[in-house]
Amino acid sequence: MLPVTYSPAYTLVPTYECFNRCSYCNFRQEPGRDQWLTESVATQRLESLAGQGVREILILAGEVHPQSSRRKAWFELIYNLGKMALDMGFYPHTNAGPLSRSEMASLKEVNFSLGLMLEQVSPRLLTTVHRQAPSKEPQLRLEQLRLAGELGIPFTTGLLLGIGETDQEVADSLMAIANVQQEYGHIQEVILQPHSPGQKQTDNISAYSPQKLVQVITLAREILPQDITLQIPPNLVPNFSDLLACLAAGVRDLGGIVPIDEVNPDYHHQSVEQLSQLLKENGYLLQPRFPVYPTYFSWLNPNLQQRLPIFIN
Repeated sequence: MLPVTYSPAYTLVPTYECFNRCSYCNFRQEPGRDQWLTESVATQRLESLAGQGVREILILAGEVHPQSSRRKAWFELIYNLGKMALDMGFYPHTNAGPLSRSEMASLKEVNFSLGLMLEQVSPRLLTTVHRQAPSKEPQLRLEQLRLAGELGIPFTTGLLLGIGETDQEVADSLMAIANVQQEYGHIQEVILQPHSPGQKQTDNISAYSPQKLVQVITLAREILPQDITLQIPPNLVPNFSDLLACLAAGVRDLGGIVPIDEVNPDYHHQSVEQLSQLLKENGYLLQPRFPVYPTYFSWLNPNLQQRLPIFIN
């Protein structure tokens, strides 16, 4: 059977507030209207996960503006949540928007990998869905990919599909990722995420076509280096026949399977047991993984390396 991986995960959201206002977003809250997660509440949530098989703690944060007086407190909370998860035996992965070099270097010490969606490289979208989203500037996000490469950080990126991009812009975005990978070799996976309408979005963008998704997967497998794993979120491909078509086109990872998809809260994951059985019946073996791929175990600092079973054993 062909192996397909997933990450048994749980999400901690330090804050939902975000200075970006992407018109398709189902995550953000207005700055000042959200109670930040406290470390004591986070501790309770992590303690409640004992014995559930969770490996990855995804720290997923809305963005506080880099020039804000609250940026320091925001970053310290994100760092402390990673350290807390690490100390409790979990494997943190953080996605908190564009970071400074010093912020990224600090998070490297308490995370097994970091992530940031490239989304699309087309500056044209800055006049449409990203017109009120300064940190979605494509060159800023590409620079983040390069910065992670310079710092030797295993990295996850991806495309958001169905937000007004053209076929050529999709190809350009994939080529941009491929070029960064050829220079640094640190991108472990690329997420191909179909836009899925939710109750909080402010525009009327419809759901991305599953057939179109398969075409993009095929294109991605042609353009991206083979050492990059392709990932799709299975809760956003609810028809199992469409999921099988995605796997046939080259997807080999299903991402973090979590109790609540904070970015797409209207779309719930089916149980790992159900998904595993369905895949098994169709020739695929669902296997858990860590938020860092084995290729990159040696990239980690010794403190992180020694927490991985391959090093423990």
